[in-house]
Amino acid sequence: MTLFPSELGTKAQFASPNKLGRDHLFFALLLPLSPHHHIIEILRSFHVGRCSKAFAVAMTPRPALAFVSLILIAGAILLIFLTLLGGAVDKNPTNQFYFLEADTSGLGNAAGRTRWTFWNACSVTNGRNSCPGARPAYPFDPNRNFDTTTSFGGRKYYLETRFMFAFVIIGLFFAVCALFLGLVALCSRIGSFLSSATCSVALFFQTLTAALMTAVYVQGRDAFRSSGRTATLGRYNFGFMWAAVAALFLATLLFCVGGVTGKKDKVYTSRAGGRRFFGRKKSTKSARNRGSFIDPERQRRMDKEDSD
Repeated sequence: MTLFPSELGTKAQFASPNKLGRDHLFFALLLPLSPHHHIIEILRSFHVGRCSKAFAVAMTPRPALAFVSLILIAGAILLIFLTLLGGAVDKNPTNQFYFLEADTSGLGNAAGRTRWTFWNACSVTNGRNSCPGARPAYPFDPNRNFDTTTSFGGRKYYLETRFMFAFVIIGLFFAVCALFLGLVALCSRIGSFLSSATCSVALFFQTLTAALMTAVYVQGRDAFRSSGRTATLGRYNFGFMWAAVAALFLATLLFCVGGVTGKKDKVYTSRAGGRRFFGRKKSTKSARNRGSFIDPERQRRMDKEDSD
């Protein structure tokens, strides 16, 4: 009984029953995972007993790695947006996002408790941010924020927090670019490498932002505590920013792996057709065209006969 289409050959007719049973089971598991244009090559691989190579054809890793990378980049972009919305949108849940909350009672024109975000220094009402207005790149500088002479580390945090806002915007821009380039990575090795390069730039600026955030607000918390005031870090913003760093790092790594492993697709050659799946066709030159290089003695005899 023939198990495969007639154009695939007749070797399957002579396979042993045990081998056919194993091949049936392997094929049943492999077929739903295989692109349509690979199914015919999988069948050819089965009838010559090359199950391992058939599995390699069906399970090309690059599209799967690119898809996972796209999910990670989309998650990182979402986390960055949530961090940016804290202080800008005064609604739940973004009115719970902040970098630092501290006791600021008695400091110039400050409220009893203040929370710092990317956009302003907000008072706290019923555990929520109450922000009067939005100003981009709002600095963490208690002396300037509240018009007070009480020192909380001087003004060394001013430039750090201003640059932090610029870095997060640049990182977000490159993350969005990497997300669109990642669609090309689903079907191209070049797309994988381009997406990896773009994602690495986003990772660089996002890491700078997270590092500056940690350095500034941890020191600010310690400065408030050393003056006898309570201060806590915003767990949501810190978690979002460092999780975005981790997601971008994994996406960059997976794009690189997808581009490198995709090169292996070119080394698999079909016995039946004599061509490579993703490479160039084999040379079709006949042995006759290469005869002068293979048998020079015969060529000399032919030249002698012609001269006679």
